Amino acid sequence: METESHPLEPFLPSNGRTLFLGSFPPPRARWSMDFFYPNWINDFWRIMGLLFHNDRHHFECGPDAPKTFDRERIIAFCRTEGLAFFDTARRVRRLKANASDNFLEIVEPTDVGSLLARMPDCTRIVTTGGKASETLQRTLSDAAGLEVEQPEIGGFTTLVAYGRTLQWWRMPSTSRAYPLKLEKKAEYYARLFPQSPYGLLS
Repeated sequence: METESHPLEPFLPSNGRTLFLGSFPPPRARWSMDFFYPNWINDFWRIMGLLFHNDRHHFECGPDAPKTFDRERIIAFCRTEGLAFFDTARRVRRLKANASDNFLEIVEPTDVGSLLARMPDCTRIVTTGGKASETLQRTLSDAAGLEVEQPEIGGFTTLVAYGRTLQWWRMPSTSRAYPLKLEKKAEYYARLFPQSPYGLLS
């Protein structure tokens, strides 16, 4: 069975304070841009639009480029807010030809310490879904030298690993396969950004 290596380089701005970790990108045929959370029917960037602009469509290109996210606008936003991105797996096998985490076998987990080493101000890691959380739990437990428990969805746990104190936040999946309305997911994510316009409204 074919092994896939991660198709993107980590996005690690020098001012990165929050590191988002998903599981692994979907097959490239499902991409609407060359960046993280590229699947048009994944609502991550719609949630960010709601949080910071009270507009779920803010990061969409619009009618001139239908079903496409605005990569340049997203990257500028992430640099401004200090948001970093990668995934919990470097190499995987797809047990079925789809984007489901249920059929994703992780061959090589990500070296999270090497990501954090490039962002000295990063003290918060956010997992966006069940598979990512399960994988990071094992990674952080090894790094901390003790069994790290998964936080509740929408909550966080504090630990010491990689030479710093970290908050690990666990958020619901932004995939539409996860049975929760967009606005409800946004309420969870607003806990990360209480200063955002949506956070202030909720």
